Amino acid sequence: MDNKMAAKAEPIGPRNGHELAPLNTRADGSERPHGVTIVLQGSRNSLQREAPDEDRAAWSGKLQFFLSIIGYSVGLGNIWRFPYLCQQNGGGAFLIPFLIMLVLEGIPLFLIEMAIGQKMRLGSLGVWNTIHPWLGGIGIASCVVTLFVALYYNVIITWVFFYLFNSIRLSADQLPWAHCPQDNGTAEAECTKASATVYYWYREALDAAPSIEEPGVPRWWIVLYLLLAWVIVFFIVMKGIQSSGKVVYFTSLFPYVVLTIFFVRGITLPGSADGVIHMYKPKLAKLLDPTVWLDAATQVFYSFGLAFGSLIAFGSYNTPNNNCVRDVLLVSVCNALTAIYASVVIFSILGFKAFTMVEKCVSKEIKVLALHHIGGFTLNSSQEFYDEHYPQLSANITTALNLTGCTMSKQLDEAAEGTGLAFIVFTQAILKLTPAPFWSIIFFLMLLSLGLGSQIGIMEGMLCTIFDIDFFKRFSKPVITGAVCTLCFFVGLIFTTGAGEYWLKMFDSFAGTIGLVVVALLEMVSVIYIYGHERFTNDIYEMTGYRPGWYWQVTWRYIGPVIVSCILVSSLIFMLLNPPMYGAWNAEEGRVEKTPYPPWVLFIAVAMILAGILPIPVVLLLRRFQCLALDVDIHQGSIRRIETTVSTKEMMSDQDSSDSESQVRATDRYEDSSSDDEILNAKYSTGTGIRLSMKPIGHNPNAFKMDVVD
Repeated sequence: MDNKMAAKAEPIGPRNGHELAPLNTRADGSERPHGVTIVLQGSRNSLQREAPDEDRAAWSGKLQFFLSIIGYSVGLGNIWRFPYLCQQNGGGAFLIPFLIMLVLEGIPLFLIEMAIGQKMRLGSLGVWNTIHPWLGGIGIASCVVTLFVALYYNVIITWVFFYLFNSIRLSADQLPWAHCPQDNGTAEAECTKASATVYYWYREALDAAPSIEEPGVPRWWIVLYLLLAWVIVFFIVMKGIQSSGKVVYFTSLFPYVVLTIFFVRGITLPGSADGVIHMYKPKLAKLLDPTVWLDAATQVFYSFGLAFGSLIAFGSYNTPNNNCVRDVLLVSVCNALTAIYASVVIFSILGFKAFTMVEKCVSKEIKVLALHHIGGFTLNSSQEFYDEHYPQLSANITTALNLTGCTMSKQLDEAAEGTGLAFIVFTQAILKLTPAPFWSIIFFLMLLSLGLGSQIGIMEGMLCTIFDIDFFKRFSKPVITGAVCTLCFFVGLIFTTGAGEYWLKMFDSFAGTIGLVVVALLEMVSVIYIYGHERFTNDIYEMTGYRPGWYWQVTWRYIGPVIVSCILVSSLIFMLLNPPMYGAWNAEEGRVEKTPYPPWVLFIAVAMILAGILPIPVVLLLRRFQCLALDVDIHQGSIRRIETTVSTKEMMSDQDSSDSESQVRATDRYEDSSSDDEILNAKYSTGTGIRLSMKPIGHNPNAFKMDVVD
């Protein structure tokens, strides 16, 4: 910065649609009375000389940043969602649409969030306010949706804690989900109709209510584990990346250690190869089904954690010359390979489980056939004899004896996802491993690491947005973080009732879907069409030395927005055509029954969707018609060089340097040797006769205001 401040006055009326609204004019073009205040946020010295953004947190090293991104983007969905999608959508053939959507949708949007955060060095709220004040609602909407997701995501961590502590046993027989209760009463009958692992999940862990309208009181053990989860999250994120950055070394690396241990053990088990082949055997005909492509696009979108604001926050902690393009490509490849690797591990174990279940099924059906003297079966008949002769039996005989047939494919087709895979199917498979408590402990430690890694990123995105609001800057980070975690804990008590899983399913289906997709779509439109794809390309070139070519331009401008729009439209159509339902536990039948949500719950669901969308048009309308007093926050990272504030770059560029009448000239006292008081008490005059005075705000040494004194 030179020894005097100079800035260009902005002509009335927008030029490219992304400049700041002129401060001295109303929406109708008439002149505003004097008294407009420009709030300058930053240290006094930052107004005198170029200095790095000392107040902005920064990564301690490249490895810490990379592990934080990996820990955030590689989450529970890689373990319990991707394998299910592969199995249901064509096996290995599903990798084709998945990789295509990764290239056309995931990576381009990933780079937009990372690069714009790194360029502006602001959180989600600050970024969209800087691009254009009318877009400030995007940051608020992202924060609201992130809050909803953080509420229920920590409940999953709560359940993991419950299973983890109950895994501390000496033998498989002592694991609480290994056997049904022996009470000769309703509990034993309920368990017998289901299975030991299913009964333990719904009755012992959740104490599930019969419906969402009969939740009962909070279950004290879940309340305690929920409190533990929020206390741990608080201590991890209370100081931002200074505290969370130390934890990511564990949360990011430990899951790979556990996956590798399971992989080595899994491939040595009987039936593991059948499980992997069953999952990845390509069914190319599935590629003609458009829902397969939609599932692939949706999985890519959510697996990267896009639109939460977390990637923008992580990018803002990077140095301005960090190669964000390389980081995006590395994380994207790592994310995809992790999902594929985890699928192999999961289905090798599930293949072993299917093998043991088939053995048990064959023994049972051989006994039935032998007792009825059918088909030459005896009590000593082998499984090979069963495989050869069972298909020859008539359908009338198998139906009369209630025989279903025992095959690996049938067992493996009984797919599960989400909590059903983690807390029911996989816990049942672990019982067959030796020693079972060890495998159970490391499995739930892995889920805990994955969950905490993602929760850290989710909280960081939300808290970074809150810290960008001037009102909260008067409080320390631990105070704000503690208040947010306390609020989340008390709101989260709804998930500790008997209807907790039903509420979590509702939040997962509504709170974190439509809102996130809308935010992602508007992010692409804002950066590429309002901020400008050419300017964004130049920003990346200035930061990395690499100029994005045709691939990036095509995906940013056309393909990416179209794919995200398709996800949005199809999600809305699916919700309208398929009445939302949840799985209610029927204790008498010992099974889960699909039950429609009552109208009042659907009203809450719609309210959550609107809460995640309405801030966008509300802020736009309020600022468009200037219903609120307009104060422009200019953060320290934007002050140190005028041209780094992208939305004001054209407004203050040198293209009109010959127009001396529109310059704002400082007095001669503005020298490098000037004191802070001299600078702050100086009067500035413009070519139009308007005099400006800069004064500190209250007792805050880092906030100033520039008033029109005439």
